[in-house]
Amino acid sequence: MLSLLAGCAAAPRQHDATSPEAQCYDVFLLVDSAVAEAEVQDGLAARVAGFPYLRASRFLASYARDDLSEAQFDEWTGRMAALGNDAHRVELANLPAARLEELAHALREISPRHARPRDALEDCAKQLATADRARPEQRAELRRAVHVPDDYVTWQRVVGLYWLTRIPFASGVRDWQREVHDSFAQPLEALPVTGRLVAYVPPPAPVTRNAIMALLARASANPLGIPEPGGDELETLFRAFAPGFVVDTKGESDAPGELGWDQDGLPRIVSRLPVVYRRVSHTRYEGRALLQLNYAIWFPERPKGAGWDILGGRLDGVLWRVTLAPDGEPWVFDSIHHCGCYHQFFPTPRAVSKAQPDTLDETALVPQMLPRIGPDMRITLRLAAGTHYLERVVMGAIPSETALKYAFVDDDALRSVSLAEGGRRIVFRPDGVVPGSERGERWLFWPMGVPEPGAMRQWGRHATAFVGRRHFDDPWLLERYFMLKKP
Repeated sequence: MLSLLAGCAAAPRQHDATSPEAQCYDVFLLVDSAVAEAEVQDGLAARVAGFPYLRASRFLASYARDDLSEAQFDEWTGRMAALGNDAHRVELANLPAARLEELAHALREISPRHARPRDALEDCAKQLATADRARPEQRAELRRAVHVPDDYVTWQRVVGLYWLTRIPFASGVRDWQREVHDSFAQPLEALPVTGRLVAYVPPPAPVTRNAIMALLARASANPLGIPEPGGDELETLFRAFAPGFVVDTKGESDAPGELGWDQDGLPRIVSRLPVVYRRVSHTRYEGRALLQLNYAIWFPERPKGAGWDILGGRLDGVLWRVTLAPDGEPWVFDSIHHCGCYHQFFPTPRAVSKAQPDTLDETALVPQMLPRIGPDMRITLRLAAGTHYLERVVMGAIPSETALKYAFVDDDALRSVSLAEGGRRIVFRPDGVVPGSERGERWLFWPMGVPEPGAMRQWGRHATAFVGRRHFDDPWLLERYFMLKKP
């Protein structure tokens, strides 16, 4: 691991080992080594080899080959620097106190001005960024270095004879898709109810379509045109498109709540306060960045059924996403479970499906078309008991025995959670998997190359196809399957 981090930090690009720039490379190497030894690396964004102050998402990595103006290039690198700064902030917050103190002493040995780790990283990030901007050859090197590895393990596919074993897997995927279509073809009232229906409803959202259009225009006023609203405007958007959830509640495993750590050192639901974790993301369509709003709900478990149940296990959850057209109207909705499984698409009339290649690879499963949706129209998601399968998307409310208001929590809160004994820790492993959420299916599904299939995952680490390669945060995902119609 330390050799890997050394490669990521890279040797300073000048020979004077006492120069401020060389010292800054040593600062990043010491910090990243301490983080790796404590196993508190944040897997949200990928490191950029040779540029230790930068990290990249798949969305930002998609700009690496674009013809960018000077202002656009600065905007691009600035966003990666912000990701890097944020990741190091989280990792330092999660370092055990004793290890953080040791790190401070080690940094002081480099230079007294580096004795405070957070300040040292911020100062060094600025210094290295300035030095890189002063060297034109660094632009081409950076473009080559920005890369986000996919979340598949190629050697597993090789050893598992993927080109043969994918054939029965593809047949199983087709069978599941037919079952989903059959379920969605039933009338809503025909869906089974094994417990009682409990509704979780979002905060109110008084906003107009024109207001959303103007808001997005203001939020996109940057050289790359990336819509990035903040503050009250972001709150307005999240409320405007927040779904309701109606859960068939048979037992405690169907009651959503807050995710934290238990006394045994494993993540669990620590509070039954109904919360929905939210996150902003982006996709691209014909080169243009589009805003996405993500809503995630977590359950204590997917209870195991009778017999040999390879799908049940600790923790479960559903992620719902809306992608907005430039004018603020929903284009496509899609959903996965936190394992990356059960990816389904729900296009609106603004989306036209594209023809797909005739291969075994998984394509877009569309179990239901949705109407054009305005900010005054509430979507409700009906979830099954136990499996928490998404069974229907309904316009308006679904009758239920109980209705509870949920609260929003930033999804980034899961990157640094308080521990009962003191200190903080991320609820994900460095590879993005939630420890303790592993499923028995991993013993059968490993030839498909998905690491720990069935386990819950961090945002940005969701492989969503067993046959083929597909990621939930792929910036070209929706453009692969749909065209955007003008209003």
